[in-house]
Amino acid sequence: MKTLDSKLAEIKANRSSRTFIIADAKDADMAFGVRSPGPRSYLSSRGEHPARFSPEVWTREEFGYRNLPEFLDIIREIVRQGRVDIMLMSASVNEQLAIKEGLFRNSPVTPAARANDATDVWAVRHGSYVKEPAQPFRSATIDHIQCGQAECNRDGSEFPGANLGLYSVTFVNNLEQDRATLLAFKEFRLEAERKKFRYFLEVFDPNVSSGIVPEKLGEFINDNIIRSLAGVTGAGRPLFLKIAYHGPRLMEELAQYDPNLIVGILGGSAGTTYDAFRLIHDAQKYGARVALFGRKINNAEHQLAFIEMLRLITDGRLSPDEAVRAYHGVLEACKIKPKLSLEKDLELTNQAMSYGANPRATITVPATPQSRPAASPKPTPSRSSPSSQAVAYGAPASPLWPKKTDGSPDFARMTSDERRSYDLARLTRKFG
Repeated sequence: MKTLDSKLAEIKANRSSRTFIIADAKDADMAFGVRSPGPRSYLSSRGEHPARFSPEVWTREEFGYRNLPEFLDIIREIVRQGRVDIMLMSASVNEQLAIKEGLFRNSPVTPAARANDATDVWAVRHGSYVKEPAQPFRSATIDHIQCGQAECNRDGSEFPGANLGLYSVTFVNNLEQDRATLLAFKEFRLEAERKKFRYFLEVFDPNVSSGIVPEKLGEFINDNIIRSLAGVTGAGRPLFLKIAYHGPRLMEELAQYDPNLIVGILGGSAGTTYDAFRLIHDAQKYGARVALFGRKINNAEHQLAFIEMLRLITDGRLSPDEAVRAYHGVLEACKIKPKLSLEKDLELTNQAMSYGANPRATITVPATPQSRPAASPKPTPSRSSPSSQAVAYGAPASPLWPKKTDGSPDFARMTSDERRSYDLARLTRKFG
């Protein structure tokens, strides 16, 4: 069974469960074009792929972005790592990896594809599309996502491609525009129900000025979600939601409304590492059970380690600031230069929660009453000593943890401090 299905069942059966779903959004080619694979500062273990660059024009290093084969290698590596539950891709990448290669056939990770690309994700260079009110549009069809062709054979229940999609809507507080958005959503829902296609619903904040003051925007979004789904029966409802995080009160308001409605958050722009780790921690604390991070993962210095930290946070094994320190320790062990110093990377900064650059369409992640953790000097790590590694990367100073007679760790007898020390030492050995 895919981890997504088992976790959805557990969340619905036990609302107090810590079970958390993490999705990696690798569908940026439907938004950003050539730049979508991200910076070449991080490549998979397979390394670089040849590319054609004329030296009189520029060098590969000057260009700075991964090409598609390098991007696909990273997706393959993350799927094999098995720490995310969903891998979201464009229909074309889904065809290559899911249909042609069968990457997900024996994997716990569920493949998914972006099912629509409304105009507010058309974030191409020098374009002005994102400055206009979002209009509905779909490049991919459900059949192409499921089986890679215009019509699928529906004799069985299995498809070679993805049977899960992301559908996004953007409410802008304009009657004509929002009505068109909902009509397109209705058409998609009915087709998805007929073709037994599962989906999750992404609700963006307005991408243009909506006339709503920022502190009230979350109420507008919450009400639109509940109102829009009130006329939708179970057969057509999304598996879960993906929305911007508007703070503790508005997350709890939505999460408590309907026990059958699973709420998730979107990650937004890259920001600091602490931004990302604090966001997933706070969202989970106040009711979210899903996080879909795209740019935050794709722009990370070490994507596998970044994902590992997200999982340790949602499992309750590391706090956000501990995870930042551990992440920097992994970068140091891997001899990867971080984009920011540890002190800077521990800062909580503003987050733009939209694809475009319109300042009127952004929000700030509200900071809960908590002071920013101060960065402390790190001792020089020793590659040969797990205990010194644990101290160097932010773990408590205890050099040992309980072990069984065979030398393996005894988790049942570990204190929380000893478990953190063990986790940090393990991560350093794993990625370093």
